[in-house]
Amino acid sequence: MADTGRKTPAAEVREFLSTRRARITPEQAGLPVYGTNRRVAGLRREEVALLAGMSVDYYIRLERGNLTGASDSVLEALAHALQLDEAERTHLYDLARATTPSGRRPKVTASRVRPTILRLLDSMTDVPAYVRNARFDILATNALGRALYAPVFDSPLFARRGPVNSARFMFLDPAGPEFWTDWERGADDAVAFLRTETGRAPHDKALTDLIGELTTRSDDFARRWARHDVKFHRSGVKNLHHPLAGDLALPYEAMDLPADPGLRLNFYTPEPDSRERQALSLLAGWASSGTVVPLAND
Repeated sequence: MADTGRKTPAAEVREFLSTRRARITPEQAGLPVYGTNRRVAGLRREEVALLAGMSVDYYIRLERGNLTGASDSVLEALAHALQLDEAERTHLYDLARATTPSGRRPKVTASRVRPTILRLLDSMTDVPAYVRNARFDILATNALGRALYAPVFDSPLFARRGPVNSARFMFLDPAGPEFWTDWERGADDAVAFLRTETGRAPHDKALTDLIGELTTRSDDFARRWARHDVKFHRSGVKNLHHPLAGDLALPYEAMDLPADPGLRLNFYTPEPDSRERQALSLLAGWASSGTVVPLAND
């Protein structure tokens, strides 16, 4: 049965820890290997317990999803034993909070883009910029951002329903792989970001609905979702194909908006005098009569 994103916190913990354990070999962990008759590719539970400095019974309890009462030192020991990176460590702490009935819940994701942010977008005339939430709903964009993402906004997927959602476009519109020329990496990153968000906001019904839809309608999404990979989405290079501007390699930054929980400002900043800069100038001329467009208030 497909994982539709509606699992219990304990199940999320169990699958996250078991997938992290399975990816590390004893050699990578610095452990001796005796014989060749190993039934698991990664670490055994007793090996993780040894590396984390805890009893095997206690580790088994943790991997079964019972993180209730686990101290920060225990979580740090697990993170060290399983060689978790920053995003994975943060996800582990989020999962631990979700399994504690009295655990602090994150602030509710903002649903509207404030007028000051809309004015900021409108003032960014020479770079594509947009605001999205953690579900990849694009809530507002400036004119150049709308022009750059024209294939997404023009998708038949959003003709009768909104808001425009780049994850739905990526996995459910056949034009997705044409727009994102490095589609495999982009798909990996998108799913890992959504998995990260489920740890931060496990009670977000719109998020679990989105994951359920993508899991049942896209085998590519479902396969990636089962990996339990997590990742922060802060900066990098997006490789896009625009029907007017051609192939573009655009450096991007993603900045959280502290006053608007769950919202982030994304913008692209190509090098001066680069082909990408020239292409954006072309798109800016095409969109010169446009202005910032609020797109959704979900």
